[in-house]
Amino acid sequence: MPPRRLVLVRHAQAADAAVDADRPLTGHGARRAAAIGTWLEQQGLTPDRVVVSPAVRAVQTWERAGGAAPVVEPRVYDNTVEALLEVIAEVPDEVHQLVVVGHNPSMSELAAVLDDGDGDDAARRGTAGGFPTGAVAVFDVGTPFAQLAPGTARLALFAVPGSG
Repeated sequence: MPPRRLVLVRHAQAADAAVDADRPLTGHGARRAAAIGTWLEQQGLTPDRVVVSPAVRAVQTWERAGGAAPVVEPRVYDNTVEALLEVIAEVPDEVHQLVVVGHNPSMSELAAVLDDGDGDDAARRGTAGGFPTGAVAVFDVGTPFAQLAPGTARLALFAVPGSG
């Protein structure tokens, strides 16, 4: 059985809008989102399921990253670790690579909460420095997603594709 991987993606840079959920990507954000897709492909990360916040900027980030059709999940927009853990716990057992596209502060907080402390030091330094727009954290998960809990995932990679 292939190992499970959880990929946390913070939406790319967004413009202003009258309503927060309606904020679209900027041109820079659209380019960064496309870079996320290229980076995921280069890492061999092909998700079985993608869960995306209903916010325009999150949906557009995944549209430009390409790949699997997403499941739009309002709880991701709640922007709490608890809501994200609930969503992840409901993922079917046959899913081995899961991408969640959401917002800060929940992306950086979830990354910190899940980290078992034994992962990649450079990735940990990256997540500790904040979780900028367009950032991606990849965790190896040794349990079914339903059993994911604080301290049970190994941080394997962290990148901000298109930033260099």
